[in-house]
Amino acid sequence: MDTVRLGRTELQVSPICYGTWQFGGDWGQVDEQAAVAAIRHARERGVTFFDTAQGYGFGVSERILGRALEGDRDQVVIATKGGLRMDGDRLVRDSSPAWLRQGVRSSLEALGTDHVDLYQVHWPDPRTPFEESAAALRDMVDEGLIRHVGVSNFDADQLRAFPGAETVQPPYHLFRRDVEAEVLPYAASDDLGVLAYGPLAHGLLGGAFDEHTVFPADDWRAHSPDFTGDRFRRNLAVVTELSRFAVRFGTTIGQLAVAWVLSNPAVHVAIVGARSPRHLDESLDAAELTLGPDDLAEIDAIMSGAAPMAGPAPEGM
Repeated sequence: MDTVRLGRTELQVSPICYGTWQFGGDWGQVDEQAAVAAIRHARERGVTFFDTAQGYGFGVSERILGRALEGDRDQVVIATKGGLRMDGDRLVRDSSPAWLRQGVRSSLEALGTDHVDLYQVHWPDPRTPFEESAAALRDMVDEGLIRHVGVSNFDADQLRAFPGAETVQPPYHLFRRDVEAEVLPYAASDDLGVLAYGPLAHGLLGGAFDEHTVFPADDWRAHSPDFTGDRFRRNLAVVTELSRFAVRFGTTIGQLAVAWVLSNPAVHVAIVGARSPRHLDESLDAAELTLGPDDLAEIDAIMSGAAPMAGPAPEGM
């Protein structure tokens, strides 16, 4: 697989990044052996970039990734995230210097490595000045614990206010395009690496759902308005139209969705999560697709009937 430069970090990474949120418990039961096999299959297919987070099961996802990449650490780029913690049964934002440092140490231990290539603040924390968080991360860069600093789920104003951010990880897919207004233009102008997450709209653009789909109670989508009620049914109709277009294009809807995200010149990497090698292979093949102006215009026309999706936030998990 070809590599791309991740913004000003100068990291050379595969344009498809394997994401591991699905192994943290928010998507239902996890088969650890299958998870390890899927990650290793990604490596066999040429993926060199892997994204995880302390908050994905507080060590669960990171330990699985570390186990799968054992012996292969020097050949891959690992990104993780911190700045979330449990307060009783609530998930809260905490990007205080003390918690970020504890998070880095916990992540290094779980991953089984002595450094993280890219460490990202998972969500903006309104109670901690960005300058304090950034200074703590700079200190850990100087100590060699992390190599580069990024942020996730930040809007354009928050990006401008966070000193030293080299990358941004925003949600971006056909049903969620708000970052096109300010975040992506700012990232392009400032040469920030962009890792877009959720290109398959959290499974909606995989093409496997219908109006009878029921999610397990321990899957966050079971309680999300994006995946229940009228909004879900309306978007399923749009997915059906997109599927017809994908067939005419000679591809699957999942590949089309990932290729669409990568077609934006401001996006360097699309993060995909897959539980099985087959689904992963579909996403990886999307890196070879090219969508022309007419294709993009037809997709826009189909999406005119869609209901925008909001996606999850820590407070709702």
